[in-house]
Amino acid sequence: MSHNRLGICLYLHVHQPYRVRHYGVFDIGINHQYFDEEMDRYTVLDKVAHKSYLPMNETLQEIIKDNPDFKLALSFSGTALEQFERWRPDVLKSFQELVATGNVEILADTYYHSLSFFYSRSEFERQVEQHRKTIKRLFNQSPQVFRNTELSYRNDLGQWAEANGYKGVLAEGWDPLLGWRSPNFAYKPPNTKHVKLLLKNYKLSDDVAFRFSEQTWPDWPLDADKFARWIHSHHGNGETVNLFMDYESFGEHQWADSGIFDFMRALPAKLKSKPGTIFWTPSEAMDALEARDEYDVPDILTWADSERDLSAWVGNDIQKIAMEQLYNLEGPVLETGDDQIIEDWRRLTTSDHPYYMCTKWFADGDVHAYFSPYDSPYDAHIYFMNALTDLKQRLAKTGVYSYAT
Repeated sequence: MSHNRLGICLYLHVHQPYRVRHYGVFDIGINHQYFDEEMDRYTVLDKVAHKSYLPMNETLQEIIKDNPDFKLALSFSGTALEQFERWRPDVLKSFQELVATGNVEILADTYYHSLSFFYSRSEFERQVEQHRKTIKRLFNQSPQVFRNTELSYRNDLGQWAEANGYKGVLAEGWDPLLGWRSPNFAYKPPNTKHVKLLLKNYKLSDDVAFRFSEQTWPDWPLDADKFARWIHSHHGNGETVNLFMDYESFGEHQWADSGIFDFMRALPAKLKSKPGTIFWTPSEAMDALEARDEYDVPDILTWADSERDLSAWVGNDIQKIAMEQLYNLEGPVLETGDDQIIEDWRRLTTSDHPYYMCTKWFADGDVHAYFSPYDSPYDAHIYFMNALTDLKQRLAKTGVYSYAT
């Protein structure tokens, strides 16, 4: 590949969980409705649809109309797509219209936005298969590139992806693992032949996703000219700049009045002002690029918090207990063959539940609190464990489980 070409790979993630309602001890054994669908639908989804999904989809349609060579990738949790189908078909339709432009690649993911890869490989594969079927049905695409929940990654995920026919996997480009190397090249996992890794340029991604409207940031205000210059500076010492962020960064985390949509509309033309700057999807980048080196990730790496590990989800005892007890039920749950019990259990595997139980301090703790529908991490834990206790009672009634096990 010539050194005068630099690809921009934009990837956005769309997710909504089913949040556990304030499920009290007196609900156990009486009420099997664990999820607060009123909150999910009216408090959250309607708001995010209005502030983020619809205006951002419209913005991206305008960008593609003005810049037919602009491309991006999306990933969706199955729980988000389910909520769109049930409650906001207009949002689903606007995503389908965006994908129908032919400029959008959809990535593979777990249906329930779970961390199941690290707890149960068989459950992980069932969720990936359910996700694959849903993407085919709603968007008529068959994903070629894998993206795990919260960008969580370890060497064995790269090896799994190769064994399962994927072109590659997205991961965090983390300095302690990269050392002197740049995230702006393709890499490969150890002990693989073909599969590639695209690494998030977290500094440039987070400048948009987290710092855009932060007036105390020395680089505020960020405009398209300045951001394009930062990206252009990688010409000649990088081959792909991978900007990975949550879809909700646009309009929900960074409000419309911050200028985020205007910034996006102006950006593609500014980027293209330097010859050799192109847009490509993860698949196209992986097809075009040679892996420059191995990226060795022996321990779990994610895109969350300052540690970039799983501590956002299992960094304290209450989180560990919740996850352990949850996955211990997998065998009995599947043995029941009861669709409702299986569905309830799978919704409880969504990673947001332990995330709300995080007890970290400072900036990371603030981020957790911002997303949480509960007054405290301990409330999140209590409601979740109460729901789990009720689930155990339902399992016991079917005869597949006893409290002694």
